[in-house]
Amino acid sequence: MSIDREVHWSQVYATKADEKLSWYQDNPILSLKLIEESGIGKHASVIDVGSGTSTLAHCLIERGVGTITVLDIAPEALDRGKSSLGDSSAQVKWVQADITSWAPPKHAFDLWHDRAVFHFLTESSDQTAYIRCLNAGLKVGGYAIIATFAPDGPDTCSSLPIVKYDPEELALLLGPELRLIRYEFDLHETPWGSSQSFQYSLFQKVN
Repeated sequence: MSIDREVHWSQVYATKADEKLSWYQDNPILSLKLIEESGIGKHASVIDVGSGTSTLAHCLIERGVGTITVLDIAPEALDRGKSSLGDSSAQVKWVQADITSWAPPKHAFDLWHDRAVFHFLTESSDQTAYIRCLNAGLKVGGYAIIATFAPDGPDTCSSLPIVKYDPEELALLLGPELRLIRYEFDLHETPWGSSQSFQYSLFQKVN
């Protein structure tokens, strides 16, 4: 049975504090590590897809990254993100959209970051739409960091089914335009102390 994604995620963020969200991180250490390893400079343009209430934008602002876009399907998530940044929220472009139907500015981004959006796309049509959007928005030579549940991760999240990936499977699905550079597995500890197995893959767009 299909769900209305915007309704689902709006309800999640309207009713749950950060410490009740299994995916929440105080400090996105591994994302920041891979962003640093990509070698993008302070003048790079970065998009955080499905950011929710992630602290990544705050961390990037602290590091002097000049152009940051935050995209989420849920207006409530964006409102909370803006509130947490205070005056610094003016340094971020906020986009409310479903990534499977969004039309990004062409080749606008040096780095695309997605922690835990792609694995919610269980239909091949949605996966194809996401990949098309990624390739349209990312510059040739730019980088993509995509984190999903690993093969030994949970089968569901937020009461929804997910698709688990190992890095090679993810690379095959994304296609030849995105070359897998490196990957890292991670055990994410939820705010209530349980563990979830993730994989983080760093890609470079080659065509």
